[in-house]
Amino acid sequence: MSSFVEKSCQGLSATGFHRIAYREWGTGDRAIVCVHGLTRNGRDFDVLAADLAENLKARVICPDVVGRGRSGRLANPDNYSYAQYLADMAVLLARLDVPQVDWVGTSMGGLIGMMLAAQPDSPIRRLVINDVGPFIPKAALERIGDYVGLDPFFADLDAVEAYLRRRYAGFGALTDAQWRHMAQTSADARDGGYRLAFDPGISRIFKTSAIDDLDMWPLWSMIQQPVLVVRGGQSDLLLADTADRMTKEGPRARLYTVPDAGHAPALMAADQVAAVRDFLAHD
Repeated sequence: MSSFVEKSCQGLSATGFHRIAYREWGTGDRAIVCVHGLTRNGRDFDVLAADLAENLKARVICPDVVGRGRSGRLANPDNYSYAQYLADMAVLLARLDVPQVDWVGTSMGGLIGMMLAAQPDSPIRRLVINDVGPFIPKAALERIGDYVGLDPFFADLDAVEAYLRRRYAGFGALTDAQWRHMAQTSADARDGGYRLAFDPGISRIFKTSAIDDLDMWPLWSMIQQPVLVVRGGQSDLLLADTADRMTKEGPRARLYTVPDAGHAPALMAADQVAAVRDFLAHD
């Protein structure tokens, strides 16, 4: 696997500046930005990023959204919002200094990509959305809200791995090595053991707002770029009916289904990586 370079830039919230950490793979002329899910971090894309950097000769950028991974944490958890995430990604895009980027987003990262792609004069050229869409049922949001604010303690990496295998079974059929890599990149050594590498404060939005179905079909209709939707065949967040409608309305996305995954396919298996690579390979 090729290697990456650790970099960072600064975002600004109502309580001050914060670090936006990211990893950069490859040195190509084209840029691909990969953004992770709600409680994850940019290391989830190590397999995909290495492949795209080598086979598409691309510069692949994998940020940690604020409050996750190596990025800073906000002093006021109320500021963890999509408005903040969009502002931070605008800073990152400016730092990259390129006219266009391709975007790969898992769950939350897919929503961020949709919101950016729908803007006038968007720099996003092609968009890959992994297991999320313009409609999210209340039940799936409640399920996420039940665990996102937890801050479990683990005695060792074995305990971290066991937790991740249970919590993220929806990622699909990962190898033992991939689960171990995820454990190593999902937790920080703290307090004589390990804690997950995100701020429990990111759950504030689930605690302060009434949870209901999320309907963003008007936003979907504003997207004009080519879109690939990856769906876990057993997903409770991107329902089959929603995915089908996404292929018929708005940008009329291409759909790739991973039968043995739920929410959300890990984009580590060879077939999933190939599906993303082949879609992004087009001019």
